[in-house]
Amino acid sequence: MSRSSAESAKQRVRQLRGEIAEHNHRYYVLNDPSVPDAEYDRRLRELESLEREHPELVDPDSPTQRVGARAAEGFATVEHEVPMLSLANAFDDDEVHEFDRRVRDTLDIDEVLYTAEPKLDGLAISLRYESGRLVRAATRGDGRSGEDVTANVRTIRAIPLQLRQSDAPDPLEVRGEIYMTRSGFTELNRGLDEEGAKTFVNPRNAAAGSLRQLDPKITARRPLRFFAYAAIVDAGRGDAGLADGQHAALARLAELGFPVSSMARRMRGVQDLLSFYQEVQEKRANLDFDIDGVVYKVDDFDQQRELGYVSRSPRWALAHKFPAEEEMTRLERIDVQVGRTGKLTPVARLEPVFVGGVTVTNATLHNLDEIRRKDVREGDYVIVRRAGDVIPEVVRPITEKRSDELPQWELPDSCPVCGSNIELVEGQADARCSGGLVCEAQRKRALEHFASRNAMDIDGLGTRIIDQLVEGDLVDGPADLYRLDADTLAGLERMGEKSAANLVSAIEASRKVPLARLLFALGIREVGEVSAGALARHFRDLDALMEADLESLEAIRDVGPVVAGHIREFFDERRNLEVIDNLLKNGVEWYVEQAREPEQQPLKGRTYVLTGSLDGLSRSAAKSRLEKLGARVTGSVSKNTTAVIAGEDPGSKLDKARELGVEVLDESGLAALLASEGG
Repeated sequence: MSRSSAESAKQRVRQLRGEIAEHNHRYYVLNDPSVPDAEYDRRLRELESLEREHPELVDPDSPTQRVGARAAEGFATVEHEVPMLSLANAFDDDEVHEFDRRVRDTLDIDEVLYTAEPKLDGLAISLRYESGRLVRAATRGDGRSGEDVTANVRTIRAIPLQLRQSDAPDPLEVRGEIYMTRSGFTELNRGLDEEGAKTFVNPRNAAAGSLRQLDPKITARRPLRFFAYAAIVDAGRGDAGLADGQHAALARLAELGFPVSSMARRMRGVQDLLSFYQEVQEKRANLDFDIDGVVYKVDDFDQQRELGYVSRSPRWALAHKFPAEEEMTRLERIDVQVGRTGKLTPVARLEPVFVGGVTVTNATLHNLDEIRRKDVREGDYVIVRRAGDVIPEVVRPITEKRSDELPQWELPDSCPVCGSNIELVEGQADARCSGGLVCEAQRKRALEHFASRNAMDIDGLGTRIIDQLVEGDLVDGPADLYRLDADTLAGLERMGEKSAANLVSAIEASRKVPLARLLFALGIREVGEVSAGALARHFRDLDALMEADLESLEAIRDVGPVVAGHIREFFDERRNLEVIDNLLKNGVEWYVEQAREPEQQPLKGRTYVLTGSLDGLSRSAAKSRLEKLGARVTGSVSKNTTAVIAGEDPGSKLDKARELGVEVLDESGLAALLASEGG
């Protein structure tokens, strides 16, 4: 080996030791990791490889000769009678096959009986029991000594203070994992955020931080859990005083009052191990706690003793890690996607990174508030998470690697698809494109809404036809519907001449429409049928409505300040006015339904709610008849509701009516009401 090559290896070893020591300190002492676990594992494996190639560089203080970090100040130090070693890792099937081969060769047998268990992502703990009572709890620390956290562990209800059976070995040391459920973690962070306190990065980080509180009262308020996975009877006998093998030992620990994994299983041979790995990986996303792999252990304790140990780990056990759910990469830029409802979603464009079993190049950033909360910027190095089939997301930036010149990201001034104004509503996180009728990203949904029964009521113009019209560039906006002919429609997939002719007739029939339904068809944000009807009755003219100011809009019943803002935003967008103008030029006519005289509105002042399906007439027809009699028809039940009209499968609105003591009418009751009042 050349002198320059040896010197290069020496420098890299020194660099890796420094980096790993710093990450250990941040992870175990400060509870503030700066890189994902997968990145840490890669650096540790690189260091191990270099030390194997250059044994003269091995040092007793190297991270490869340790398990973790030193005990933090504030807790007494506990020496472990039997070291708490870590496990060797496997990252692919070949390494598992090699592990099984070594075990079989050493034991000189053809097939090995194993116990496989999920590998919890928590904090390793040692619990010592004397005369059946918990007397000491210690963290792993550096594997040889840890921190005395007995006072804190006594607050964890999953850990028995007194063993359930009197015939347990004495003394008994139980080892396991303290962890936090995902649901508990979410609730904890929500409370910390409300208090203005710093939140935790992930459940493992939260469990470690909660266990190492100097005040046990704080630990007692944290949702910590525990799983036992091993027992030590004395330094010489391992688990033998408790049971003859790992699977039996878990069963015995459960009898003594310890929670153990219900997923643990005894199996034969390497193929069973790999099948277990796949099975657990498929269940991983649905668990309420984090696991980062599975652990394989030779089941028989006599065979374990025969296999023995290497410096850092037992030869009889292996941790088979899942593909990392978190990785580090660079955020190259932030783009904006426009959804079918006009919602703008910032999307991170990433340097490709392998995470969660796939290569990820894009990740959601949710909305501007989320970007501000996380302080994510273009050019940042970020942690990306992908759990199971969940859409990848940016968890946080690594601010230690940030250049000072990176500016905060801002939303664009206009929609990146159609150029329309972007609408931001105070108190809401989402931003939306105001060009619903003209924005290509929203076109299909806008046309579906425009043609729907309670809008323009174009019978036969459903999702499948609209998809073909838009994708074939036959329709850009709603006005184009009125230029379609039967020959064009007959050329669509699964559309015959008769169906095409019927659709043309339905389009023609929709040219003349009540103003209220036209307003509803335009798709103004949060303008439903009730508010559209109120606008039509109040203004009785489309031009007058388009010119109305906020004050006059807010004064209308069923509108209010938020909806008034949406209406004004819609009519302030030039492209929306062009759509309306094109509709009128293509023969669409609106009219105001003749209002009944007060004596012809016997239901004026009453409020009804329709729920379920009606046989005799559609809900929209029933709604129209009630409104013509002066009634108000709403979508929710309250104490001010006159009656709920319930058809088949009425759902929760019927339950709400009964809860509030509101009158309930069936379909015959509705018919009688309409008949008695001339409807």
